Amino acid sequence: MRYGLGVPTGTEGLMYAVPYADIDQAVELAIKAEEYGFESVWGNDHITTQRYVRDGFDTPPRYYDPFAYFSYVAAVTERIRLATAIMVLPFRNPVVAAKQVATLDHLSHGRAVLGVGIGAYREEFQAMAPGTPLHRGEHAEEAIVALRRLFTERRAGFDGKWVKFDDVESYPKPVQTPLPILSGGNAPGSRSRAARLADGWLPACLSPAEVASGLGLIRAEAEQHGRTLGDDFDVALQVCVSVAPTREEAWRRFESSQLFHHLVSLSKTTLKDQGVDDLISRNLIGTPQDIIEQVEQYREAGVTTMAALLFAAGSVGETIDMMAGFGQEVIAR
Repeated sequence: MRYGLGVPTGTEGLMYAVPYADIDQAVELAIKAEEYGFESVWGNDHITTQRYVRDGFDTPPRYYDPFAYFSYVAAVTERIRLATAIMVLPFRNPVVAAKQVATLDHLSHGRAVLGVGIGAYREEFQAMAPGTPLHRGEHAEEAIVALRRLFTERRAGFDGKWVKFDDVESYPKPVQTPLPILSGGNAPGSRSRAARLADGWLPACLSPAEVASGLGLIRAEAEQHGRTLGDDFDVALQVCVSVAPTREEAWRRFESSQLFHHLVSLSKTTLKDQGVDDLISRNLIGTPQDIIEQVEQYREAGVTTMAALLFAAGSVGETIDMMAGFGQEVIAR
């Protein structure tokens, strides 16, 4: 099992309160993650403040560009993988995105991972391009194929409904062959893209049984398209973490955190099929031994990376303390 930390490229006002981390603190978290045994760091992708965040905080959150951030982190770390969770596909022309990702892969000497998806908040794309029609699922289908071509073909073109470019010679190619692309999301469309087009699946807040069920559907669809998914198919599950000496204390800490309020806000959209009452079975909440047993259940269900872990903390200092304990009590064991 590999473990990845969710870093604050776009978490203020969402997963954490405002203010949470300035840019130096955001970099420090990545450095500490490598020190404490985490295998990867995962940054999300936001452009503008969501309406409900504006209603909840007087000060705007700080959203950092994940590729610029990871480029800096690449220079101050040695081994940790640098992953997006997720890069929102409608935010960038695939030609531009391919150039950013390939550059990061070279700067980090082959440590880039590209988690992609349609984005949790349609309002962000609408703010960027008012009145522009877009079917985000169809666009994602085309964009992933377009990125593959740009990563592998000398001269690439694409003539789709939503994505179009012609005779693009994009160099240098990524260091990795292939550069890992993970399909982010819990929805059937996300699973389908994982089965047919991606190197992994990047869901969030699922129980072990739900992971096993989803992965079974992915493998079945892959086989229908003549594809066999090997052991290198990465099932990278995004969850929250609250560890305490007792289960009751761990739940109280989680319930009082901004993470809990964020998941409640998503219960009508991205996590609309999930109930608030069963969040404890969809995240790592409990004593260290409870967490170890939960991780084993996820491993048996097919999870290969506990990705973008977010700790029920109120400050960067508290997060670092929790990361250190997690590294000693869970990762090391």
